[in-house]
Amino acid sequence: MELQAETREAFGRDIAALRVSGRIPAELYGHGVENLHLNVSLKDFHKVFKEAGENTVVEIVINGKKHPTLIYDVQMDPVSDEVVHADFYVVRMDEKIKAKIPVEFEGEAPAVKEKSGILVKALQEIEVEALPGDLPHNIKVDVSILIDIDMSIHIKDLPAVKGVEILMDPETVIATMTAQMTEEEEAALAGPTDVTEVKVETEEEKAAREAEKLATGEAPKETPKETPKDQKKDTKAK
Repeated sequence: MELQAETREAFGRDIAALRVSGRIPAELYGHGVENLHLNVSLKDFHKVFKEAGENTVVEIVINGKKHPTLIYDVQMDPVSDEVVHADFYVVRMDEKIKAKIPVEFEGEAPAVKEKSGILVKALQEIEVEALPGDLPHNIKVDVSILIDIDMSIHIKDLPAVKGVEILMDPETVIATMTAQMTEEEEAALAGPTDVTEVKVETEEEKAAREAEKLATGEAPKETPKETPKDQKKDTKAK
């Protein structure tokens, strides 16, 4: 896979004009390699990045010379979500490197449909070591073997890939099947309501209202008391 690049003279404010022309700034660097400021076609970069990702070797071609690289870093515009910059790391094809390979889940877990289980995907990428040319584009994980609740797929369950060493604990869970929580379990997880805090908050609000009334000259309401005249009427009625 190849990507044509040109050396770049545009820096600072000139970068905006470069992007308007349909190209993006890029950097090429690596161990024992001179750092080069480049620009590449945004359209071509999209095509290569979609196919290669960050763990497949891309040949950067500059003035006819090819440089084996990995797409090391991609910067996105926070508003438009468009690529605005890319870094290419030069690799030696005879030296092993470490890389994080994305996990691709495939298949359907029978326990989801048959036992109302919940599929929990615990890992999204797996760290490996391999020669650049042996790095897999992704690691496929078939979840169709999860036929019952509490079943899991571990690193140790992955089939061996020639030339690729996984650098993670074999017991690490990649995916697992769990049961749905009952209403009682959800209630217990939520915990009891703290009525003390509710009571204190209500009293504070009441005190604040009374203070506001006093400040505005409005007397607080009290329960009306019987006058001597009312008491006399009650006595006569009896």
